Amino acid sequence: MDAVDRKICEIVQCDGRASSAAIAEAGGVPTSTANDRLRRLAANGTILGWHAALDPHRVGAGLAGFVLVDMGYEGEAEAVETLCARSEVMELHHISGAHSYLLKLRVQDMDAVQSFLAEVVKPLAAVDHTETFFALKTHKETSAMRVAPAADGE
Repeated sequence: MDAVDRKICEIVQCDGRASSAAIAEAGGVPTSTANDRLRRLAANGTILGWHAALDPHRVGAGLAGFVLVDMGYEGEAEAVETLCARSEVMELHHISGAHSYLLKLRVQDMDAVQSFLAEVVKPLAAVDHTETFFALKTHKETSAMRVAPAADGE
């Protein structure tokens, strides 16, 4: 990835609806080149998809919860697969430290959390223990990430 590809990535992750002309102008390339690069970045897996950012409160997912999950090895792969398949699960990270996984979920309310834990998480054979925290207020939530500058020689 060169500097133009990095600029394109910065633009489209913050505004997936940016016009080809705007992307080309910001990248300092012709529109056809910007389009070719976008297609290549999607084809090589750099751009994973195109998504709309939704207001969680308007779509019934206003409660953000974080669950530390301790798992045993037996059944862990199946548990991870089950959790990843759930629409409530926004993120699932295998983490270092005292716990096995950090799960971020978005649901409507505390009843939904209770149901999710009781009906989905706790019945999983690998799950030994959970600890749940809730966001009182979300000040920043984004999927946009810093695009690292090109390394020397790129």
